[in-house]
Amino acid sequence: MPGFEFFGEEERQQVNDVLDNGVLMRYGFDGMRNGHWKAKELEAALSKIMQVKHTQLTSSGTAALTVALAAAGVGAGDEVIMPTFTFVASFESIIALGAVPVLVDIDDTLTLDPQAVKNAITGKTRVVMPVHMCGSMAQLKELKAICDEYNLILLEDACQAIGGTYENKPLGSYGDLGCFSFDYVKTITCGEGGAVITNNKNYYINSDHYTDHGHDHVGNDRGAESHPFLGYNFRISELNAAVGLAQVEKLPHFLELQKRNYSIIKNELSKIDGISFRKIPEEGVPNYGFLNFFLPTEDSARNAHKALGENGVDACFYWYDNNWHYIKKWDHLKDLKSLGKLPQEIKNQLPDYHNQDFSKSDHWMGRTVSSLIKLSWTEEQVQERARKMAEVLTQFI
Repeated sequence: MPGFEFFGEEERQQVNDVLDNGVLMRYGFDGMRNGHWKAKELEAALSKIMQVKHTQLTSSGTAALTVALAAAGVGAGDEVIMPTFTFVASFESIIALGAVPVLVDIDDTLTLDPQAVKNAITGKTRVVMPVHMCGSMAQLKELKAICDEYNLILLEDACQAIGGTYENKPLGSYGDLGCFSFDYVKTITCGEGGAVITNNKNYYINSDHYTDHGHDHVGNDRGAESHPFLGYNFRISELNAAVGLAQVEKLPHFLELQKRNYSIIKNELSKIDGISFRKIPEEGVPNYGFLNFFLPTEDSARNAHKALGENGVDACFYWYDNNWHYIKKWDHLKDLKSLGKLPQEIKNQLPDYHNQDFSKSDHWMGRTVSSLIKLSWTEEQVQERARKMAEVLTQFI
């Protein structure tokens, strides 16, 4: 990742199709389109790849999460369990609907700890939202069993993990709903965009309507469409969908390159006593977008990350100190800093995250260094990167 590394003639042709007919909106203007419906084509392609019945494109991955939650009827006062390690969009989408984000610890998968999830369930819990960060998955079998036991919705945030699988099912398709992001730095990109996938027809119909101001999309006269319920504008444009349509055809090649580059680096680092790797569930195959590994201590991880950068090894991350991806720096959530008044349910129910004990998450995140896996590296470049990483990291064991 990211897919923009391989922009080419395929993307240009798809975009030119849209520019030639002049219809940038995904709905309406049927006579002007010359048969081009890029969003519809991309939805069909994703449904096939993801082995699901329904796909609804959105304007972003954040929009996809918001739409998925709304489609399942989540609203004010409902609680959504999510991990401490994610992107801020996870709790933004929950709060946007007046629901309450309930953050719980991660384990060595760097995703939701099933026991922590079970401990956090209350009578107001509606959804369990595992986030498949950095290309690999949560322990979905255990989480699904919990959801079945408590009659909860399993919503997979697979925004960073397209192409991974669990029990031979594409990530995102295992739960009741799955979400993807196609922003500029994802494995396949639309520039901006996202998608909701599901096998539940009602969730799909709700998603279809909700993304477009509640339009029911019945018939061929947009002006005559009814509005069964309130919605918002989370539509993708034809231009963005056109880019994605070219990119999705390249996904198998992207995954092949990521696996090669990931494997070369992991094999080299495996030779170093004291380095261990993120747990990948036995039933799972990651999309190989990141290689995540643990150093012995928080200090060694922080210093190793700094040294990697100083020695020319770019695209490595120390998420523990990152503003966007870990609970430690989310003061705007902890303090509920909002431009508008928030629902009273959120104010009443949000846990005191300033004082909550997330030491189990700290244990893993504090020792984690993450290497992005680029598509454009040659095999020789990856081997040199692996050698340099091993040389630097050995100093901190």
